[in-house]
Amino acid sequence: MLRYGRSGKLQWMSVFALWLTAAPAAVAADIYKVDATHSAVLFRVKHLNVSYFYGRFNDVSGSFSFDKESPENSALDITVKADSLDTNSKDRDKHMKGAEFFDVEQHPRMTFKSRGAKKTVENTFEVEGDLTFHGTTRPVTVNVEFVGEGDTFLGHRAGFHTTLTILRADYGMDAMLAGLSDEVQLTISIEGVKK
Repeated sequence: MLRYGRSGKLQWMSVFALWLTAAPAAVAADIYKVDATHSAVLFRVKHLNVSYFYGRFNDVSGSFSFDKESPENSALDITVKADSLDTNSKDRDKHMKGAEFFDVEQHPRMTFKSRGAKKTVENTFEVEGDLTFHGTTRPVTVNVEFVGEGDTFLGHRAGFHTTLTILRADYGMDAMLAGLSDEVQLTISIEGVKK
């Protein structure tokens, strides 16, 4: 899991990732289009300091490329529509989409764009990039688990998984900190189909 303080300094990590920005002289890695139906972006926040509450975002898009042999040729560009927030309660969704929290009219998208990647252990890659959330962009370094790839009846596919923790106040979302924790855990599982 990734964690960093209000200064933006990295304290702790575990998983996020990849779009095509390979070096001109390198062989281009395969490019995958995100399959939103088989991808998931979930969040977990502590409620009243007694339990965890979960929600999700239903609209995720983007592209990624992956090169296991030359990770520096791998890249990621992921976009999540804030208005696709789903907490299993229409009233709560309306509140969270409003100005106190996600403010979806002013900040309709959340994005992650990678700037570099390197292999750490088998099927795990350290990825540097920029996370934009609630109109604020911060650099992050995360570890990405490459789950697998292969030919399927739905085409050639590949996927990765990551979990990270952010402090929402770092991104200007500081409403109701007494009731909802500053720390928010994000879980991202992305599947893509080869272009």
